[in-house]
Formats: sequence, C-alpha cells, structure tokens
Amino acid sequence: MADAHFVMPAFVLRNLSDKLYEKRKNAALEVEGVVKQLASAGDHERITAVINLLTNEFTMSPQANHRKGGLIGLAAATVGLTSDASQHLEQIVPPVLNSFSDQDSRVRYYACEALYNIAKVVRGDFIVFFNQIFDALCKLSADSDANVQSAAHLLDRLVKDIVTESDQFSIEEFIPLLRERMNVLNPYVRQFLVGWITVLDSVPDIDMLGFLPDFLDGLFNMLSDSSHEIRQQADSALSEFLQEIENSPSVDYGRMVEILVQRASSSDEFTRLTAIIWINEFVKLGGDQLVPYYADILGAILPSIADKEEKIRVVARETNEELRNIKAAPSEGFDVGAILSIARRQLSSEHEATRIEALHWISTLLNRHRTEVLIYLNDILDSLLQALSDSSDKVVLLVLDVHACIAKDQQHFRQLVVFLVQNFRINNSLLEKRGALIIRRLCVLLNAERVYRELSTILEGESDLDFASIMVQALNLILLTSSELSDLRDLLKKSLVHAAGKDLFVSLYASWCHSPMAILSLCLVAQTYQHASAVIQSLVEEDINVKFLVQLDKLIRLLETPVFAYLRLQLLEPGRYIWLLKVLYGLLMLLPQQSAAFKILQTRLKTVPPYSFSGEHFKQLSSGNSYSTLMHMSGLNINEDGDVSQNDGNSHNGIDFAARLQQFEHMQHRHRLRSKEQTLSRTSPPPQMTEVKIPEETRQSGSGEGAEINRPPSRSSRRGAGQ
Repeated sequence: MADAHFVMPAFVLRNLSDKLYEKRKNAALEVEGVVKQLASAGDHERITAVINLLTNEFTMSPQANHRKGGLIGLAAATVGLTSDASQHLEQIVPPVLNSFSDQDSRVRYYACEALYNIAKVVRGDFIVFFNQIFDALCKLSADSDANVQSAAHLLDRLVKDIVTESDQFSIEEFIPLLRERMNVLNPYVRQFLVGWITVLDSVPDIDMLGFLPDFLDGLFNMLSDSSHEIRQQADSALSEFLQEIENSPSVDYGRMVEILVQRASSSDEFTRLTAIIWINEFVKLGGDQLVPYYADILGAILPSIADKEEKIRVVARETNEELRNIKAAPSEGFDVGAILSIARRQLSSEHEATRIEALHWISTLLNRHRTEVLIYLNDILDSLLQALSDSSDKVVLLVLDVHACIAKDQQHFRQLVVFLVQNFRINNSLLEKRGALIIRRLCVLLNAERVYRELSTILEGESDLDFASIMVQALNLILLTSSELSDLRDLLKKSLVHAAGKDLFVSLYASWCHSPMAILSLCLVAQTYQHASAVIQSLVEEDINVKFLVQLDKLIRLLETPVFAYLRLQLLEPGRYIWLLKVLYGLLMLLPQQSAAFKILQTRLKTVPPYSFSGEHFKQLSSGNSYSTLMHMSGLNINEDGDVSQNDGNSHNGIDFAARLQQFEHMQHRHRLRSKEQTLSRTSPPPQMTEVKIPEETRQSGSGEGAEINRPPSRSSRRGAGQ
C-alpha cells in the first residue's frame, strides 16, 4: 500500500472520495494518467498496488462517497491500462460486480457506469465474467431506482454487442443460468430474458435451437403475462423458433412435446392456442419420430377438440386427423395400451366432441391392431359399457360400433351380450331410454338373428323373472316395429315351411315364454295361429292382470300397423285362416269391452267376410277338435295354422307344439309363484319366515324320474291334438 500512496498524490485520493461528482471525476482523470504512465513503464506491480488501494480503501469503504470514488477510479485505471487491461481484470471486475448489490442506489448506478467503461475498453476479454455480469444485470433490470434501471439497460446493450462479436462465449455454460431464471414473474426480468434469448438466437454461431427445451416452458409461461408487450415479445420469440424448427434437419421433439402437452391445458387461451399450433407442426414435421409420444400428444389434443375457442378447436381437429393418418406398429414404439388408456379416460369427458373422437381412436386401433387391443380389453370394457348410458345418441351409436367390432369373435360376442343384459338389469333407465337404440344398432352391425338368439339364450336362464319379462317385452316390441329387423320377421313367417325359420322360432320361444303377450306376438308373426289359440286357452285368471292388459292393448294397436298387413289380408280368407280368427276373437274376449283396444279389434273383425264353411265345421273347430278332422276346402289341405300345404306330412315342419306349450305353461307357473312370494314378503312381518307352498297338483306332476319340480300339469282339455 505504501507504493500506491507514494505513486498516487494525496489530493487525488482526497478528491476521489469527495461528495462532489466533479471533484471525483477530476480525480479519476488523475488516476487514469498515473496508471497510463505505469503501464508505459511496464510497472504492473505498482498498477496492482493502485487497483488494490482503490478496491480495499474505497469500494469496500463504509462511506458511500468513498465507494463511488473507488468505482470511478477502477474504471479510470482500466482506461489507462488500455491493451494491458486484460492482465488486471481479475482484480478490477469483482469489486465492481459486488457493488451492484450495494444498498445505496447511487453506488449501484456508478457501478453500472464503471462496468460500462471497463467493457468498452476490454471488449472480448470481458466474456470470462459473462455469467456473473448476466446475473447482476438480471437483478438490476428490476431495480427499484429508475436511474439504475436506465444505466443497466445501457450496459446490457453493450454486453450484447460484445457477446455477438465474441467467439469465446460459451452457450453451454450460459443455458443453466438462463433456465434458472425463466420462471421469474417480474416483468422487467422477463423482458430482459426474452431480449437475451432473441439476441443469442440471432447469432449464427450460437445454436439456441439445440437448447430450446431448456427454456421453452419459460417462454410459454410468459404468454400469459399481464403485460401485452411481454406477451408479444415471447410470442415473437416462439414464432422465430418454430420457423427454425421447420427448417432444421434435426430437432429434439421429445423433451419439447412434454412441455407442449402440459401447456395445452393452460387456463390462458393464448397459451393453449400457441401450444396446439406447435403440436400441430410437430405432428406434421416429426412424423415417425413422435411415435413414442403419441399417447401424450393425444392426451392434449382430445380435450382441445372441444375447447371454447374456435381457433383451438380447428387446429386440434386438424392435428387429430394428422395423428390418426400416421400408421405405426407396436414394433416401432407405438404403445397401443397407452393410447387406449388416454381414449378410455376421455370417454368420461363432459364434452361430446371429445368423447366421440376418443371412440374413433378406439375403433381405429381395433381395425389396425386388433390383437393388441384385445389384450387390454378388460381395462376398457367397463368404460365402454358405461358409455352406453351416454346422454348423446351419437356417442351411443359409436360405442356400439366399437362393441360390434370387438364382438366379431364369438367369445367376445357372448361377453358383450352378457354384459349388456347385466347393464339392463342394473340400470332400468338404460333399457327404457336406450334399449331400442342399442339393440337395433347391434342387430345391424352383428346380424339380427345372431343377436336375438344370444339374447334369448341368456334370458331363458335369467333368475330375475321380473327383469326377464320386461326385457323380453322390450325385445319383442323391437322385433315387431324396427325396420332393421324386417329380415328376421320374414324368416319367422316361414317357421312352418322353412327349417331356418323353425329353428329361430324355437330358439326365441324359450325366452319369450317370460311374457304371454310376447309369445302371442311371436306366434302371430310366425303364423302359428293354432298354437297361439292354445296359448290363449292356457291362460288362467292370475295371468289377466293390469300388466297383461297393457301389453295386450299394445299388441292390438300393433296389429293395425303395416308390419301386420299380411295378417289383416289373411282375414279375407276366413275359411283358410280359421285359427287366426279364433286367436283374434280370443284376444277380444280377454279385453274389457269399454277399452279402446276392444273397439279397435272389434271394428277390424266386423270387416271380415262371411265364413266359407258350415257352422258345424266351426263348431268342431271351436270345441278344440283336431284340425285334421276339418273338411278340405277348394281342393287344398288346411294345416295347423291355415297355411296351404301340399304335403300333409310336413305341415308342422318338425315343431313340437305340445312341448312348446308345456314350456310356456311351466314358465308362467314360475312367474305366478314368484308373484305370490313377493306378495307374501310384502304382507308378512319382517321377522317371520313364510313358507311358499307349491300347489298339490304341481308336486304331483313332479313325481317320477327326471320330472321337473315346478312343471304344471298338462291341460290336454285346453289343447287340440298335436299341440
């Protein structure tokens, strides 16, 4: 220190700490001259002593004016050193940087001024301190003093110029520093950071694109800033990077996709739109490179399809189609399970458009990767079944398409129908509101006969008799009214003359036994009129209840629809279709006379032409005598149900009507017992167990090896021969 004091005149040191700026400035000029002389003499030892003096006694002084003088003195010493300044930067720059955090705003201001002058002298040699300087400038950009901010901006522009000119700048060392500060919320800091990103990206030798994943999230975060200027700057920077990505042969899509997916769900509309636009470009540009990230991308796209902002919806739909058009195999990293998981999750979305697209994806995967999808079937099946209760008909129809695609295999077909019946049993409203839609669509997609046969098989063994009855009535109504099932009705009409028709009739009969009206409807469609008459005769008093009459009313009204036009035309030949007449009159006798259905049917029967055979024949027929005793009409044989046949031996086509009637009576007996049990359970006190006794005649009919326990006795007196 003695050398420094000896070299530096006392008045210079005194003026350097004066409160007046002019005196400090003049003293600094003296310091510059002294250092310049020492540099010319090559006396770097004394230069070091002078710098230490300025640092220790001035910049570290508790007196603010001393610190100001020290800073201006260090800048002056650097100017005096000129080309030799680089040798002493390790001494000069650190104390200046420390002053950036000084409590006195004027000291911070002079620190900016000093570093500005130092940087002008040393230029490129300044780069070694870049990270520390950047850190200091980042803090000063948000300084509370406007003058300090202004000085920091001037210094910042100079540093940017130096960096863009330098070949010593290390982007690898700078990026961690940038990344740490990208999520700062201060608007001044954000402007500062975006400014640096833009400047560095403009330097040809600096590859900012390669480090984009490190600060991309921060840029997206700025898109929702309250300042319009910051949002605009961030958007401009992002647009520039996206353009570079489009022109770059090599891009790290993976890390950026994760950021974009997260930002696509931002609460800020502009951020979401920008993220979706980026994803759209990535899908177009990345193609196969994005295969491992398909699930993540889809997770962002599907919700965006229903975004409240139209621009986002448009881009999301376009991206979704682009993504679906890229065909990739599991061997290429395409994760079918992950995609299915995303689609399944979106099935519960509140937005119809999202649910629809999720179903389209499941359908697409089934068509392309059926084997892999079936592996995950248990994971998605419950969600698909729940979707059958969706409020949107369009969604339900698409769900059925997916179910039908799965059910191409017999194993999955059976599973689907079983699950469907279970859902109808658990959720009565589903059967009521969507039952017809679901069944009709499945019949179109999976063959009506196949669907009805499977449903019949399941319902035949249904333990919940009430549900079975309701379900059968629903299926029967669909069968009678739906245009999609016209082929099935046509096949049933041939039950007496065609093996396939007979087989279908017998198959449906087993479950249709749960409902008397369903059985009668089936017989009318199949034109097994004599058997229908026998069914009516088999009904007992307990069967004629309100539910029965409601169903009967529906049937009478259905007889007036185009579906039964053939039946009404048959009434033009009453002699040929005597059993049909007996059925209709039997139904008429079951109806209350004051009911609308009674009047409808009575009016219809009044239009029937007079009988073309004697009253004796009608008497024989009405008494239950065998149809075989009837006289031949017009040279033709009248078979069991009035169907004209030239072959007496094949009139029944192998249908055992007696067994069918017994099957019906047995099922109805079970329903009556069930009804009695329910009545007893409602009327009996809770603690008391009431035994439901099986009628004596029923127990007797169960005697004998192999007899059915609950089968009621046959009523031969109510049936004609051969039934």
